[in-house]
Amino acid sequence: MFKFILRRLLYALITLWLIASFTFVLMKNLPGDPLGEGSEKIPKATREMLLKQYGLDKPMWEQYVTFLKNLLHGDLGFSFQFPAQTVTDIIKQAFPASLELGVYSIVIAIVVGLTLGVIAALKHNKLGDYTAMFIAILGVSIPSFVLGPLLSYYVGVKLGWLPAALWDGPLNRIMPSVALAFGTIAILARLMRTSMLDVLNQDYIKTAKAKGLSSLAVIGKHTIRNAILPVVTILGPIFVNVITGTLVVEQVFAVPGLGKHFVTSVYSNDYTMISGLTIFYSAILIIVILITDILYGFIDPRIRIGKGGK
Repeated sequence: MFKFILRRLLYALITLWLIASFTFVLMKNLPGDPLGEGSEKIPKATREMLLKQYGLDKPMWEQYVTFLKNLLHGDLGFSFQFPAQTVTDIIKQAFPASLELGVYSIVIAIVVGLTLGVIAALKHNKLGDYTAMFIAILGVSIPSFVLGPLLSYYVGVKLGWLPAALWDGPLNRIMPSVALAFGTIAILARLMRTSMLDVLNQDYIKTAKAKGLSSLAVIGKHTIRNAILPVVTILGPIFVNVITGTLVVEQVFAVPGLGKHFVTSVYSNDYTMISGLTIFYSAILIIVILITDILYGFIDPRIRIGKGGK
């Protein structure tokens, strides 16, 4: 098992280095001036001072080495849009709200999605199956940028059941979390249903039933445990997708997260902010996938043994 984890960790570090390098090259080749539109009107002395401040006066290879050194120390550089703040400081201030929203959403999605998937499989071609899959179809069909405003208007404004926006208390978390989780609920429900139906038709399930095990024991101990493996595999990317997909939901419900910085950094040519957020979210994705691989190895020992891990 140690070799399995070590190998996965090495792959993760190599992947992160490649993403950081690719991001650096892309930022240096984007159109426009990193100092902002109309920077040709900036006095020469001021421009040289800014170039030196951001290290843009050095050769490309030296900028790249400095970029990697700073990255190792968690320094993503100073924002062009907010010169007094580093990208790392901005992430520290704004990311907790995005993370909190993402965690609430993924918890809702896992609980509701897996429950619907199990019900649909156990009630195959019955009312429970049709109802669960109807909800799943709605989740696929209605994106968060449509559901969010609908919830905010009808539930928040018209009915007044929940706060329409802002991020002040527990009740303010409900609607944005549901809006963000709805699509993920559909994905998990459909995947769990398909996996459950496949497992229910396996010979070892039939053998367990023939031995006289109760339906609850067969479902809980054998069926769900094996059917959930494909779900565990995609939970990592889905979790990161939920966190990074908060952009529109944050705007609709006025959540003080990183979403607004994504938008403003593109409009303002804030290259350090764009590259910093790209690397930050890439690192999260890589770490989550690494944890998922390790968990998958614990759940199914054949994975690590089959690939030479012990």
